[in-house]
Amino acid sequence: MKLSRQFTVFGSAIFCVVIFSLYLMLDHLQLDHTKSPNNGGDKLQNGQLSILQDKIDRLERLLSENNEIIANIRDSVINLKESVKDGRGGLDGGNMSQGPYLELLASPPLVLPIDSQDCQFATREFSKPADGVQLLDVYDLLTFDNHDGGVWKQGFDITYQDNEWDSEPLQVFVVPHSHNDPGWLKTFDDYYRDQTQHILNNIVVKLHEDSRRKMIWSEISYFSKWWDNIDNQKRDAVKSLFEQGQLEITTGGWVMPDEANSHYFALIDQLLEGHQWLERNVGVKPQTGWAVDPFGHSPTQAYLLKQAGLANMLIQRVHYSVKKHFASQKTLEFFWRQNWDPASSTDILCHMMPFYSYDIPHTCGPDPKICCQFDFKRLPGGRVSCPWRVPPQPITDGNVQQRVQMLLDQYRKKSKLFRTKVVMVPLGDDFRYAEALEWDQQFQNYQKLFDYMNSHPELHVKAQFGTITDYFNALRKSSIDPGHASASLPVVSGDFFTYADRDDHYWSGYFTSRPFYKHLDRVLESHLRAAEILYSLTLANIQRFGKLNDFPAVENNRLLTEARRNLGLFQHHDAITGTGKDMVVIDYGTRSVVVYNPTEQDRTSVVTVYVNTPHVCVITDHGHPVPAQVSAVWDDSTTASTELSFVAQVPALGLGLYQLSTAVSGGAETAEYVFLRQGGGLSVNMKHFTVNIPQDASTPLSIHNPHIQIWSSPTTGLMERLKLKENGSEHQIKVEFAWYGTTSNRDKSGAYLFLPDGEAKMYSPARSPVIRITKGSVFSEITTTFDHVTHTLRLYNVQGVEGQAVEICNLVDIRREFNHEIAMRLASDVDSKDRFFTDLNGFQIQPRRTMAKLPLQANFYPMTSMAYIQDPGTRLTLLTAQSLGSASLVSGQLEVIMDRRLNQDDNRGLGQGVLDNKVTPSTFRLLLEKRKPSPLSYPSLLSHVSSLYLNHPLISMAVSTEAQSLSLSAFTPLASSLPCDIHLVNLRSIQSKVNDGGGPSDEAALILHRKGFDCAFSNRNTGLLCATTQGKIHTEKLFSELRFQSIIPVSLTLMHTTEGGSSKEEIRLKPMEISTYRVQLT
Repeated sequence: MKLSRQFTVFGSAIFCVVIFSLYLMLDHLQLDHTKSPNNGGDKLQNGQLSILQDKIDRLERLLSENNEIIANIRDSVINLKESVKDGRGGLDGGNMSQGPYLELLASPPLVLPIDSQDCQFATREFSKPADGVQLLDVYDLLTFDNHDGGVWKQGFDITYQDNEWDSEPLQVFVVPHSHNDPGWLKTFDDYYRDQTQHILNNIVVKLHEDSRRKMIWSEISYFSKWWDNIDNQKRDAVKSLFEQGQLEITTGGWVMPDEANSHYFALIDQLLEGHQWLERNVGVKPQTGWAVDPFGHSPTQAYLLKQAGLANMLIQRVHYSVKKHFASQKTLEFFWRQNWDPASSTDILCHMMPFYSYDIPHTCGPDPKICCQFDFKRLPGGRVSCPWRVPPQPITDGNVQQRVQMLLDQYRKKSKLFRTKVVMVPLGDDFRYAEALEWDQQFQNYQKLFDYMNSHPELHVKAQFGTITDYFNALRKSSIDPGHASASLPVVSGDFFTYADRDDHYWSGYFTSRPFYKHLDRVLESHLRAAEILYSLTLANIQRFGKLNDFPAVENNRLLTEARRNLGLFQHHDAITGTGKDMVVIDYGTRSVVVYNPTEQDRTSVVTVYVNTPHVCVITDHGHPVPAQVSAVWDDSTTASTELSFVAQVPALGLGLYQLSTAVSGGAETAEYVFLRQGGGLSVNMKHFTVNIPQDASTPLSIHNPHIQIWSSPTTGLMERLKLKENGSEHQIKVEFAWYGTTSNRDKSGAYLFLPDGEAKMYSPARSPVIRITKGSVFSEITTTFDHVTHTLRLYNVQGVEGQAVEICNLVDIRREFNHEIAMRLASDVDSKDRFFTDLNGFQIQPRRTMAKLPLQANFYPMTSMAYIQDPGTRLTLLTAQSLGSASLVSGQLEVIMDRRLNQDDNRGLGQGVLDNKVTPSTFRLLLEKRKPSPLSYPSLLSHVSSLYLNHPLISMAVSTEAQSLSLSAFTPLASSLPCDIHLVNLRSIQSKVNDGGGPSDEAALILHRKGFDCAFSNRNTGLLCATTQGKIHTEKLFSELRFQSIIPVSLTLMHTTEGGSSKEEIRLKPMEISTYRVQLT
């Protein structure tokens, strides 16, 4: 459980990915040009590696805690530099790019071409199954009254008749498990050393002692570390346990991920990493998901497990009132279906655990006082005991009958909450079974109980140890008739947020806790994806020309794998649940800037670099000038250095090249500044820029671009109104800030819980803020410097996608506060009533309803990439670059919690408050769109692509141009943009099974997602450079030069080959579908 995260591990991951992506991108450019006959190639290589060396040096200063890791990587880079010095060849016969792309990308069409059939998805309505359950409807029904249920405090009294099992005996599967958090109160390595390695060692010894014993394991991060440290004899023993069905891998991801804050890219990546490790090392294919500890559950995870080939899943942390309702209706076992699925293609069989926790006192039945007596680790004399003060008893011939009756009573009562006579009883807890004694205590005593039950037919019970899949197999046999899709189990749609475990204790605080790391996580995801794609493209081209010796494929693959696994660790439910721009510096002379576009769309976006002079110009690699603006970089509210922003046009997944040089005249335009402060007293220290400090500061402030005009308060600088120029419509949209305190009750807000002291209080700074208005040819902005927040509203003066939205940046610093949480609120005239919408994991939209019957904190939900409100004519969308908690507490409002500083633990095991706050950036895009009413709700195409651009900004790198004669050029890997609604999730190299050195194979995983979108929005002047194609991609036309040698449809994580699917010539995706292909490029 748990939020504490070690920056060391995550910092090293960032370091690996940045180093690798820089090296890869620069090396990629080198491949086009080392065929030059002169020796300038050596100069270029040295220049590139010197830039890389500079990057390392800077990161060393930032990541001082990672000295040992950084030193090792640094040594490998130095060795790499020496090997490049000694290298000779290049690609004699082939330029990897298609040649220089057109000077300017094609202008966006006036009207976006959308195939009419692509609009049908968001307009169709379908009836839910007769036995279907929609979670929103359940919330309408529930009173959330929290009556005392007796021994089952959050439930009700359960009764049964003794003869109910006479015709069909009760089947009991006791499932031993050990939940191993990869970092919580200790680090990953400390947990492994102190506990986890001993648990895994005991599994091998103790399961072999008795073939009736079973065990399940989930976290491959631990399992792989252990596997690497055991000998072949022990490995063979483990494989035999898998073959005999005694040991089962459940889920098989790198970690048990958080399901609220994690983006679906990271969820897929950690699942893929775990499954690929299993396939390479043990040949195991997981069948069942096991998620006992994430704090609420998302249907996105259910969909991903289904796409990966899993048939079943288990969840635990669900609101206690929802559990009670599901138990009363006997719907705790159900087919979980996606909201958009009109049939049953996304159904996965799900078991919801009914009681408070996954520990032994709360799993055998409704009475924890009795169940605790069957946790034999708590026998008298041990280190843990039962809080109900009735200890377990060793099972003997003298007491076995009485103890069986006690336990069987609990089993029978638990079974009454389900529709079949098959019951599952987990037997475990956090880091259990670390000692051989516990194995003997649990397994020997339970076997005595089972032997007695099974030898007395009058009890009508068959009890045994089992894996979770053993249980699901019996459940399916009992509940589903052969030849029929489903029989007695219901269909459920929706999500299980926001979680409450008792009283008004809603776990909505962790949606925002430690936002600095949530921001860092998203940056790492983008860098890792960029590195994955470029690596795969580079490798394919290298293999195409037979120059494998010229590319350090094995070393780079090792770095990529390390980065994947560090990102995977951070998706753990105790990590993510808890940086500013790394800007390129152009400090002298003439430099080339390489710009990488990590998106699958041809793109026009603004790139910003630091410069040491305002007299600079930007040209393309063909000498044409580029729109550019020199602005001030503000050290505080009134002193500054210099930066350069220019409009880059870069092909999809490609590299663009721009040259920056000193200009005596005719260079980039300089921004102009206006400063305001109520009461005056301003002194601005700057040169090179025009500064105006007006005496009359009462006129509303305004900035605009070709699409939007906004007005802000002259007192606060905060936005008040927004106008869409296309149709002239004007809307009230006010930005506000507010404080939440924590309750005065005994239980207070902490890392997990949000327990406010009432409604938020408006933020009122102690002194008047400094307001700075920037006006320029590339962007204009209004920045307000408050005591706790530096708030910026920016408009980009571009015709592309980024000109359609207001960029909002908040730099938050609450390090001096005491039990305070700071929120940004958007108050608009949109008549949204009590409805709003948040995304789940950046994958799908979930409708929300603000309910007065719930406490304030219950109406906050996770926002991974967007939230919006709407009325019949307008939608207001807030796109986010980091996961945060969001709500719409009043009609027309959207609100996000930006940071939390809490001085106490919230009694959920962490043992500390949230006091390690950092100065944290939060970045958003605000999109106002006119719409027509539609029955279902999906993002617009513009919203999808805007979110993509926000989360995957252009990546810029400075390159020395000492070797002027080499004339670098652009790289255009795709023949054209992908369709607007298709996202390339990843192009991920697959590790070779036969190469012990950890090198890549000649295959890659191509993962595509077709996004569901709503056509009820204007398709004029969107700035998009793409079209829709009914989900079709012609594979022969995808790449500019590479071709598919093979393309095989597979399950999400490549463990299963799927039937039918796409041909080699065409890929076809259904709306919302994520599909994976095993491909060979040549």
